Amino acid sequence: MTWLRAANLALIALFPVAWFAPLLRAGINLPLFGMDEISVVSGLQSLWETDVLLALLVTFFAIFAPVLKLLGIALVQFGLMRRKVLPMINLLGKLAMADIFLIALYIVVVKGAGIARVETAWGLYLFTFCVLASLAVGLLTMKRERG
Repeated sequence: MTWLRAANLALIALFPVAWFAPLLRAGINLPLFGMDEISVVSGLQSLWETDVLLALLVTFFAIFAPVLKLLGIALVQFGLMRRKVLPMINLLGKLAMADIFLIALYIVVVKGAGIARVETAWGLYLFTFCVLASLAVGLLTMKRERG
């Protein structure tokens, strides 16, 4: 159980890094134009200016759901919350996967239009790792608490 606690606490530190890390680089498909790096945070800033409802959804999926899940798991792991809430806590982690889907969809649409150039960056892999590791920690904690 100690390594699960350590992994969960490490994810609490890694998620904020993933939010500010470049997820992708996008630019106009012309040689003289540079590429702009887009992170979860910079994407959210743009969304708040253009579409508040979508910004609320993405903020919940990308930031609040993973943090609430990790904090909930930590509370269960340290005996400060009942393990009966683990299934609900793990649902929050699954909601965070929706954000990765949105990013992937954005990349496919932009590449398919041919207007812009999009390249994935290391932050997308870090963010995906954090979400998948969070799912694994949640499932392993649930399995451990049952047995």
